[in-house]
Amino acid sequence: MGHGRWDEADWSRYAARNAGRSREQVFGARALDARFDPAQVGVRESRDGPLNPQSTAIILASDVTGSMGAIAEQMIRSGLDTTMREILERKPVPDPQVMAMAIGDAECDRAPLQVTQFEADIRLAEQLQALWIEGGGGGNRGESYHLAWAYAAMRTSIDCFEKRGKKGYLFTIGDEPILPGVSGHNLSRVLGGAFPGGLSSAEMLGMASRTWDVFHILLTTVGFSANPRQRDEALRTWTPLLGQRVLPCDDPAGVAEIVVSAIAVNEGADARSVAASWGGATGRTVAGALKALPAPGRRWFL
Repeated sequence: MGHGRWDEADWSRYAARNAGRSREQVFGARALDARFDPAQVGVRESRDGPLNPQSTAIILASDVTGSMGAIAEQMIRSGLDTTMREILERKPVPDPQVMAMAIGDAECDRAPLQVTQFEADIRLAEQLQALWIEGGGGGNRGESYHLAWAYAAMRTSIDCFEKRGKKGYLFTIGDEPILPGVSGHNLSRVLGGAFPGGLSSAEMLGMASRTWDVFHILLTTVGFSANPRQRDEALRTWTPLLGQRVLPCDDPAGVAEIVVSAIAVNEGADARSVAASWGGATGRTVAGALKALPAPGRRWFL
């Protein structure tokens, strides 16, 4: 998929239709839509085409438990437009094709993972709006962010890597610790197929990292991590896995700019210059997120 092209007029019409609507009105789904159930959809593809001859696959995987539905809403309101428009204008990578994922808790949610198609036009926003914001989660002090890694590793096929050896980009976004792994039963329930044994988060990250550059945006001023002690708890689970690719975000409204900026820095841009290019409060949020991100070619893990 991903054969269209982002168009500002399409976005303006889409945004106008949703102006003034509540989150419940924007996200009307009250159950998992089979179109986004990873156990039913099989492989998602990011392919080159006439409008996107050098496609770059990007996954934005957001926690939608508890209060984190606000992040998906932010993407609907402005974040998708910022992400697509700024990548197209700044050109850190060519021809972005984006998949959205909704992440929950494999141990207690009915829909712990939902996946859209890879899209390059307004169809991405329309699919994001059709996801079920379950708002669940549990009392196990963590969420199943690693499901995004498992799906990306086992259920995606992307031309940027298969034709050109260029990894895609995968960003998880949320406020909680990452759970240590997932059982074979839950892997089968979420992804379909047979998984006689479970996988650890480290194993799923290793699988995904073969074809994806993986980052996590940790929201530090909302939800679980707004409490400094709990933020440290979250970091103790994330840092051993992703090291400097854990990007702290002090303003959820800046998630899209952090995504664009992290891609630019990973592609060789100077982090300070990238942060300064946004200006104002957004520039400060981006600078805080990028401050530990190493230059390309340097070790990013611990």
